Amino acid sequence: MSEASLVRSDLSQMLRAEAKKLGLDAVGIARLAADANLPGRLAHFLNESRHGDMDWMETHADRRGDPLRLWPDAKSAVVFGQSYAPPDNPLDALDHRSNAAISVYAKGRDYHDVLKKRIKSLARIFAESSGAEVKVFVDTAPLMEKPLAAKAGLGWQGKHTILVSREHGNWLFLGAMLTTAELEPDESVSDHCGSCRRCLDICPTNAFPAPYQLDARRCIAYLTIEHKGHIAPEFRVPIGNRVFGCDDCAAICPWNKFAGAATEIKYAARPETDNPPLAQLLALDDAAFRLRFAGTPIKRTGRDRVVRNALIASGNSGDRALLQHIEPLLGDGSPLVRAMAIWASRRLADARELHALQRRYQDLESDPEVATEWIMPMEEQGA
Repeated sequence: MSEASLVRSDLSQMLRAEAKKLGLDAVGIARLAADANLPGRLAHFLNESRHGDMDWMETHADRRGDPLRLWPDAKSAVVFGQSYAPPDNPLDALDHRSNAAISVYAKGRDYHDVLKKRIKSLARIFAESSGAEVKVFVDTAPLMEKPLAAKAGLGWQGKHTILVSREHGNWLFLGAMLTTAELEPDESVSDHCGSCRRCLDICPTNAFPAPYQLDARRCIAYLTIEHKGHIAPEFRVPIGNRVFGCDDCAAICPWNKFAGAATEIKYAARPETDNPPLAQLLALDDAAFRLRFAGTPIKRTGRDRVVRNALIASGNSGDRALLQHIEPLLGDGSPLVRAMAIWASRRLADARELHALQRRYQDLESDPEVATEWIMPMEEQGA
């Protein structure tokens, strides 16, 4: 082994040892080089407008498709994964219709804060040991971490486009360190999805146009987290009680049977995020929302959108006891909330109750898009 190879090997071993000390569950190294397929796949996704209103995906798309455009001097990428595997099956939450189903990743501390802090700590040690330059990314720059993680051998992108690991299933938070050091790359992992298509078939909104392709505009995770406007009627009933995100395609994957529950306590569910009663979410004003979800990914989506989602879940719950919590929201300051309060009321109230609500609130509505909810035929409302 040459002296240069020995140095690269020592640095790689040091990285893995320090990562383990910091509680990072997976480490892989990739040599940076232009990917002939990635820019084309990204361009197709954007040209089809499958990113919805996530305009940031279009910004610097050239850099997003090639890490070397982001940092031309970089030679290697070190990709880190940290498990957030749940102790129970997330799909069980869908049976409790009067409670909000919240995605596993959002139930604990925001991973951007936890993971980035640890990778930065490791990056400092690496920079001091190697003399190389480093930059750390945790979903904070136009860097496509999943293809990079696949190249670094952490897993493969499944038919649902999520990274799948043989050791950790579908439950890895990802972050990356780019460096000017030339490190020995790991071997990539071949695709082990085979003929399985459970992730595609379980999707309630048919968000996968084809295997390995996602149309975010139909994805419940996108609709409940990223989408800023009114949710189209066709998606409301399929959303069920999913108030923040959707774990269906990840949770159904057979590879999860090899994943033990995450050991990082900061990702553990909190009482306030562990699929709480819908009534609690409907009662939140902005201050109470911020207090309840401080430090979690939910806070970034904001009160109005989360309550919008909780109203859709309420309308799907069949729980008439929620009507008393829905009615005050018919006069809410947010058009998103008022519109879905109407929809939920029409789903749960009987004819007499609905007539009384219309008399009290319909004439007060000045937003035509919200007012339409009172008169839209139920079949057009996704009912």
